[in-house]
Amino acid sequence: MWSGSFLRKSETMKKGEFQAFEKELLRKEGVDVRKNFRIVDALYNEAVALGIFPLRDPLEGLEVAIRIARVINSVSKTP
Repeated sequence: MWSGSFLRKSETMKKGEFQAFEKELLRKEGVDVRKNFRIVDALYNEAVALGIFPLRDPLEGLEVAIRIARVINSVSKTP
């Protein structure tokens, strides 16, 4: 999959260089919508097989999520 030279190169790259490399790689590869849908479908099927979907109670944990959202939204955006 990844060659040893790539791994050695990535270890020495700075964060900005790696982000530029990653951005260029994504630009060259493009988006394969069919592949992405197959991945999502496979993940959904796995979740069903594991018993995660369908949710027994879709509203379970909603109160916690609302409290977390309120705390996050109350934090000042300016330092």
